[in-house]
Amino acid sequence: MAEYPFLEDASEFIRSEGPTLEELLLHPAREEVRRDGMSRVRRALEEGRIPDTSTEGDYLRELLSYPIARMIVSGVGDAYLIRRYSLAEAEKARRNMTSKDNDFISLVAKDLGMDFRMDGLVLLHFSDYLRYSVQMKSKDWKLVNQRLADGYVRLGRDRFIRVLKEAIQKRMESELPLAVNDQILNALGDKIEEIANLTEEKKEQHKVEDMGRIRITRVPPCMRDLIRAIQLGKHIPHTGRFALTAFLHNIGLSSDDIFRLYSLSPDFQEGKTKYQIGHISGEISGTEYTPPECSTMQSYGLCPGPDGLCKRIKHPLNYYRIKGRKRG
Repeated sequence: MAEYPFLEDASEFIRSEGPTLEELLLHPAREEVRRDGMSRVRRALEEGRIPDTSTEGDYLRELLSYPIARMIVSGVGDAYLIRRYSLAEAEKARRNMTSKDNDFISLVAKDLGMDFRMDGLVLLHFSDYLRYSVQMKSKDWKLVNQRLADGYVRLGRDRFIRVLKEAIQKRMESELPLAVNDQILNALGDKIEEIANLTEEKKEQHKVEDMGRIRITRVPPCMRDLIRAIQLGKHIPHTGRFALTAFLHNIGLSSDDIFRLYSLSPDFQEGKTKYQIGHISGEISGTEYTPPECSTMQSYGLCPGPDGLCKRIKHPLNYYRIKGRKRG
């Protein structure tokens, strides 16, 4: 239950066996729980990762820190914070599921309301597959490229766990923000204010208008859409990250400025992001990549709809160059 606090069994345990709300918020014996709940939110916001608990004696404390974390996130009520926190919780669950047997994974899937069958490979109903694979926009996740049997998609264990991660994140996002009363606001007010300030600092650091000499009005709709998604704390697929990084590099944005933009992403990881930018820009690989052409962007599902200029060009970089000439 500590590893999967979003499950109904965990919620029922806290309701029936856990402390009262007043004790959880105010009792000195629960101060460590409140501190852990704060740490849970802060690490999700700053690092995009919530660490696992390795000692059995800490399981109850970790389980109780989950509702505290949700109260703090709800007290702030910011969409970016909600997405980043939910993603970190979902990723923590995914890591834990990789070491669990199929019976336990089935229990999680049932709790999430999945229509599936598990016998070696997983058969997941196409409606659930579509609902939770929408973020994975690479070609190998498209429904047309899957094996279907009577309306069910055949998945390996690892892919099924990846889909479950998306379902967990969506559940958490849909449940937040919770309604927080004065008792919660009074007890956790300092923590809520601290996280609210930290959230605003993170968002203020990486606005589009702070992208050096790059004029956002010259950027094609596909790239504007990706930038906007990052700034709103939304997840974008690997294909989108590659396309945007290559585009920004080719129009003159420095690697440091590109890095600053990505630090707003809900799944931001500093080392991985620096490596990917260095590889695409040629600093590591020796090859400077260009973004995909428009037809490829469309096939990846990354084109939000062409404007008038888009219809006359075949590549996002041409859009930026033409807009620049018009301004001149």
